[in-house]
Amino acid sequence: MGKTPETDPAQSLKMFLLFLSPENSPDLFHSILSGFDIKFQDYSKKSDFGIYGFYYRIYESIPREKVILIREKAAASKSDFLFLDHLLDREKASLFVFDMDSTLIKEEVIDELARANGVYEQVANVTREAMEGNLDFNTALRKRVNYLSGLPENSFEELYSQICLNDGVTEVLKSLSEKGIKTAVFSGGFLPVVSRFAKDHKINFFEANTLEVKNGRITGIILSEIVNKEKKKQLLVKYRDSEEISPLQTVAVGDGANDFLMIGEAGIGIGVHAKEGLKSRILNWIDFSPMTALLFFFDPE
Repeated sequence: MGKTPETDPAQSLKMFLLFLSPENSPDLFHSILSGFDIKFQDYSKKSDFGIYGFYYRIYESIPREKVILIREKAAASKSDFLFLDHLLDREKASLFVFDMDSTLIKEEVIDELARANGVYEQVANVTREAMEGNLDFNTALRKRVNYLSGLPENSFEELYSQICLNDGVTEVLKSLSEKGIKTAVFSGGFLPVVSRFAKDHKINFFEANTLEVKNGRITGIILSEIVNKEKKKQLLVKYRDSEEISPLQTVAVGDGANDFLMIGEAGIGIGVHAKEGLKSRILNWIDFSPMTALLFFFDPE
């Protein structure tokens, strides 16, 4: 009698391949895996929110280079591919942590405030310096915020009324809330916008930067500890541990380099609308599916 995954210690660790697609096309994904000589033990499918999820259970690791190649094949059909070492247990408490700007919402709030103050180009130049590695995040943020000096305090409220959520955000946050799953937003943006978003979408925990306001106008000074990549990781650990949630039951979602550490700390870390600087440092990201794809991280069985 041959060894099974249950009796063979070498195969005791299950891993999962997950394709997310707008089409019910299992034959395509079977073919892609066969083309890379990947053998799977079983296969299951679920659909929700206009997405089909195709799960393949395997008992061997796949190098990052091959994951990237499989993802490229899937991309031809506007499908996403993820390699996960586990799925979430729907019977256990979970924590979903999000970045905000360009992740939950389409805009970068500081850019929109800069437009309103007529200093967009100056702020964009500082952003460019930071992306080129000439400025660290904290220094770049302080320089950009300084350009906001003089903006009316109600600029935050006016901007909030104009922001657009990314596809699937309303649905995924509503679903997580209804299931009693804890959610958090840790943003390198600004507290007035994040706190309003958290109230409107029943977010359990949130942190962002506080700006000084005098006589009804922004002074261009940051009062709080800056929410940078180190702080985001610390906050994930803080709320995960205070809620007594297993590290394996945490999900972190972001789009940029400032999210790298919290994505690495989470049990499942995912790039969404991810910039190349983040993609080069993580294994999994979603290019095509709406945010409701996150609900497919729960074990379908």
